[in-house]
Amino acid sequence: MLYAVVDIETTGGHASGNGITEISILVHNGHSIVQNYETLINPGQYIPAHIEALTGISNEMVETAPSFNQVAAEVYQLLHDKIFVAHNVNFDFSFIRHQLGVCGYELSCRKLCTVRMSRKIIPGHRSYSLGKLCAALNISLNNRHRAGGDAAATAELLTLLLDKDSEGIIQQSLKVSSKEQALPPNLPRAQVDRLPSGSGVYYFKDQKGKVIYVGKAKNIKKRVCSHFSGNNSGRQRQEFLKNIYMVDFEVCGTELMAFILEAAEIKHYWPDNNRAMKRYEQKYAIFTFEDQRGYMRLGIDKYRHNVPALYSFNTILEGHNTLKTLIKEHLLCEKLCYIQKNRIACTAQAEGNCSGACIGKESAASYNVRVKFAIKQLKSMLPTFALIDQGRTDDEQSCILVEEGKFYGMGYISQYSDINEPGLLKSVLKPYPSNDYIMHIIFSHTEQFPQKKIAI
Repeated sequence: MLYAVVDIETTGGHASGNGITEISILVHNGHSIVQNYETLINPGQYIPAHIEALTGISNEMVETAPSFNQVAAEVYQLLHDKIFVAHNVNFDFSFIRHQLGVCGYELSCRKLCTVRMSRKIIPGHRSYSLGKLCAALNISLNNRHRAGGDAAATAELLTLLLDKDSEGIIQQSLKVSSKEQALPPNLPRAQVDRLPSGSGVYYFKDQKGKVIYVGKAKNIKKRVCSHFSGNNSGRQRQEFLKNIYMVDFEVCGTELMAFILEAAEIKHYWPDNNRAMKRYEQKYAIFTFEDQRGYMRLGIDKYRHNVPALYSFNTILEGHNTLKTLIKEHLLCEKLCYIQKNRIACTAQAEGNCSGACIGKESAASYNVRVKFAIKQLKSMLPTFALIDQGRTDDEQSCILVEEGKFYGMGYISQYSDINEPGLLKSVLKPYPSNDYIMHIIFSHTEQFPQKKIAI
């Protein structure tokens, strides 16, 4: 069995937007190096100053070096039938696979990550970066951050790992059925193995335990593993995978609960990698306030998170129709409700449908009584109900509680719980902040499955 120990230097951290400046490939037979290939590469783009300071490779040094296209055939021949080995293998592999693909070669070979193998075969080290691990193991590391020096140290580390691998961990990880090398370099396999296959929410965490991504899934284990498949060479994905050290989860009784929990947890943690998640937001709402004359006013405005709304809508037409219904049923003033403008008195006042609050003919105290009845009616239009569905086990059922049009919370109750008593339900449910995105999910679900809804 032959291994190709690889190290590269690049102009940046992701393959799709950066180039290779140097490559070293050491063919290893499991005991020693039997072939050595190394060359500078002209990346076809400017080498940033901070990269030059790190690697020592300048734009002048690569000016006369071959392009990757000129060495692609030789690189492919060295790699395609061997086990691709590197320290954080997915980084090097993503660059070389991308560059070979541009040149018309499709690299498909097994991979071996010396970071992951070191964590398993020689556990207990404080750091598994190449420099610190070599220092701890007395492996010589000359010409640091140059492809030849780093590849030589990685090859020596591979020899040590093969010698110490008494349990056959390397051979096991190289089996087709093993997904070991697809995992991020810093995520222990045991973290993935313990994941359940049920629906729920999962959390990727960094080295300090900070949540960096929240996701939902019908099958938690399958969904988590799908993040690591493929060879996306973009910067965001490469950084994301590098920062995953832990994965936690919470099992949910239903997919709906997973949707809601994901939305609530993203709102709570606001992880960097969830920024692209689209939100459903209501656009307009009915608000109330008291003006300087003491009259309670109702009006439609754009939805604002920091101002309590009586009722929210997707379209301004929907809001106007609701408000006009309240005006008609409670004899409110259209001018005080901002339906009519630029008039001294509303048109309804002349028709006898307005008692003259707009011109001060009706007192604020008298007018506000009807406004309060209108608000009460509006609130009565906001439903209170429970969604009852399957639980996590056969002896429980899930419950989602909506109170006066707002999501109260969710949890799990006994088959014998009194669902028609909101107070009892609240005592066993976990409360969550409500928002329009969550309410949209719930209302959409109740429209699709009305039999799960129990009015309270």
